[in-house]
Amino acid sequence: MKVQKASRQTIDNFLAQKRIAMVGISRNPKDFSVALFEELCRRGYDMVPVNPNLREVAGRPCFAHVWDIQPPVEGALVMTSPAVTDEVVRDCAEAGINRIWMYSAGGKGAVSSNAIAFCSGKGMEVVPGECPFMFLPKAGAIHGLHGFVRKITGSYPRRYAA
Repeated sequence: MKVQKASRQTIDNFLAQKRIAMVGISRNPKDFSVALFEELCRRGYDMVPVNPNLREVAGRPCFAHVWDIQPPVEGALVMTSPAVTDEVVRDCAEAGINRIWMYSAGGKGAVSSNAIAFCSGKGMEVVPGECPFMFLPKAGAIHGLHGFVRKITGSYPRRYAA
């Protein structure tokens, strides 16, 4: 099954949420997921780390599962392997989380065809396979260049999906 890209509207809807879980954040403080987590915190997002092997991240309590989070989050940024993503989206549906971002900057990332199909069947909005940095204002030269290249090659998300 070919993965359909998200529309820019779906991406903007996700980024409009202010309380977001990051599922699968790494225990390695030098990992990309931690850098993204910290950047989103600096930008005013109320980020909630989720990893059953951690107690806290950047001074914030870490939860084992999304359904443990109180008060609930409005979206989940998934940074897991595709096999784990299948389980995470089911947990998100159970917890009432209807916006999912399956992270990927290259390669498959967290994207799972099964998870996308599950979310679609539940009416959940999904961003399959993008990096949030590319859609944040002033995210740096590398992310800006990546977005520019994708725009000129026609692979940048359009305002509305085709």
